[in-house]
Amino acid sequence: MSDVTGALRVLSPVPGTALPLATVPDPVFSQAMVGPGVAVHPEPGQEGGQEGRQEAVAPIAGTLVKLHPHAFVVLSPDQRRGVLVHLGIDTVQLAGEGFTLLAAEGDTVEAGTPVIRWSPGSVAAHGKPSVVPVVALDAQPGALGDVADGGVDLGDLLFTWE
Repeated sequence: MSDVTGALRVLSPVPGTALPLATVPDPVFSQAMVGPGVAVHPEPGQEGGQEGRQEAVAPIAGTLVKLHPHAFVVLSPDQRRGVLVHLGIDTVQLAGEGFTLLAAEGDTVEAGTPVIRWSPGSVAAHGKPSVVPVVALDAQPGALGDVADGGVDLGDLLFTWE
């Protein structure tokens, strides 16, 4: 979804607290090596229903070009901008445990379409940070606007991308 200025509106894929990407305990994200973005820190008690599981949703409309149990990339309809959602840090080491895919690579999604069901509490119980980096892949550092800071609900505006 783009606004009249052409800025892509990137929505929060999970509820929590939006903080600068620099707070993520992984240099790939904290140093914006793959692009600028926002980190969403899930809050205790916001884990959702069934055994503390919640859905991570697509932050933009487009095509799921990469899908792993712990991360996914949605490419915008104009195929110029990709947004990475990474569920936790070092969660690739969990080999998919605790993650359920709700979509398939190649699917066309709308912003808000459920993509993965996961449990931030389970990630934390495995000794991994449950923070969720949301990254504008290969964007210039100054390309983001309207950056959220503080509490965000599922689907709230996280940032715009010029």
